[in-house]
Amino acid sequence: MALNCGIVGLPNVGKSTIFQAITSAPAEAANYPFCTIEPNVGIVNVGDERLQKIADIVGPEKIIPTIVEFVDIAGLVKGASKGEGLGNQFLGHIRQVNAIVQVVRCFDDGNVIHVAGRVDPIDDIEIINMELALADLEVVQRKISNLPKLIKNQNKEISSKAKMVAPVLDKLVAHLEEGRPARILDLSDEDLELVRDLNLITLKKTLYLCNVSEDYLVEDNEYVQKVREFAAVEGSEVLKICGKLESEIASLESEEEKKEFMEAAGIETSGLSLLTNAAYKMLGLRTYFTAGVKEVRAWTFRAGAKAPEAAGVIHSDFERGFIKAEIYHCDDLFNLGSESKVKEAGKLKMEGKEYEVKDGDVIHFRFNV
Repeated sequence: MALNCGIVGLPNVGKSTIFQAITSAPAEAANYPFCTIEPNVGIVNVGDERLQKIADIVGPEKIIPTIVEFVDIAGLVKGASKGEGLGNQFLGHIRQVNAIVQVVRCFDDGNVIHVAGRVDPIDDIEIINMELALADLEVVQRKISNLPKLIKNQNKEISSKAKMVAPVLDKLVAHLEEGRPARILDLSDEDLELVRDLNLITLKKTLYLCNVSEDYLVEDNEYVQKVREFAAVEGSEVLKICGKLESEIASLESEEEKKEFMEAAGIETSGLSLLTNAAYKMLGLRTYFTAGVKEVRAWTFRAGAKAPEAAGVIHSDFERGFIKAEIYHCDDLFNLGSESKVKEAGKLKMEGKEYEVKDGDVIHFRFNV
């Protein structure tokens, strides 16, 4: 299960610079709008110190981390939902991602042109949110126009669902017309299931990524404070990063050089680690491990998953033919020093189909197909 995040924002807020830094993948970055047209995609490893600690004990031939995919989507502008700045094309790319990382400019620099000629992070956020809401509004209205035909359908299941979804769509229209994202509308789980097929952009989890100058990595400036207040109202996450500094770190060749640079700059954790961990938390994702002499590997699963579902992350056959799972927690391995000692201590358990997998579990699945 790969985590897929779309990086969005107005032109010249630092999206491509941040993308390039965290993925070390080439993304055209320049001081003018619409520098990015086709989305750049970067696949990066998710940093997890537990993976290396397990490998140090087991001694595998290979270590395979889980991954996250970042998609650098072109800068949106006011009117994007109506096609301004090739907006429709860009909005189509956003619909394909699992979550949205909205980069917000929270720094002053007269040498970097702002598309509106001034720095106002809340106005920037509201422009993006309005355009995404209007794009979703068009999708919802199109669905409403098809309802009469669906209600008359001879298939009772199709007809019944159309009648049930009608009031939900009406509620969405009233909300989206005001430029507000659907994720802050009070929709029940049943409501969300009814409109799942619409793949609404504004229902996606969103993280606001404040791009700050190096001076404000520790202390918040007034721009970041405003973003935090705004995000708190809608229950969204906020993260702070210095795109310029991350770009300098990414340009260094060795891990040792990067570590020395970060220590000198007073940075304990890279922007990449902060962002991937925040994205994991936002989407309710967790990690379990498989460990053997051939490989130690990290796997991503959704919080609350039962053992068969987690097994299915490896291969559908594992889920279909699931029998049992041998499970211990990585903390027990770290404390006791070997898998044999974990067994001796009675920490390795045999679990069945109802076992809820925990973050940090080390699992060996038994299956038969």
